[in-house]
Amino acid sequence: MREDKSRIRDYVESEFGYDLSATPDMLRPTYVFDVTCQGTVPAALSSFLYADGFEDAVRNAVSLGGDSDTLACIAGGVAGAYYGVPAGIEKEVKARLDELLGSVMVEFAKRFGISSV
Repeated sequence: MREDKSRIRDYVESEFGYDLSATPDMLRPTYVFDVTCQGTVPAALSSFLYADGFEDAVRNAVSLGGDSDTLACIAGGVAGAYYGVPAGIEKEVKARLDELLGSVMVEFAKRFGISSV
């Protein structure tokens, strides 16, 4: 069973001291490139917390600008663990990997019991 997002938010805020109350819409107008974890992780997690699915979380993160590839990786990783990765995206990613990286993806999926297209 998936954890309720409010419990996830409460845990991260209390354990790490991040303020995750700002939505992506609130962050977007003033967000700037920030390579620190204190500047990147809360924005990425907010992108996930205020999303309706995997793709929505990644789009939220990219829309913030700044270090958008890092934001999207963090938000996408958390959203993938929470929602799963859509089969079409997983298939496209796998098609772009060389044989070695593809085998790593398959072994990872087997080890952790997740789907692998």
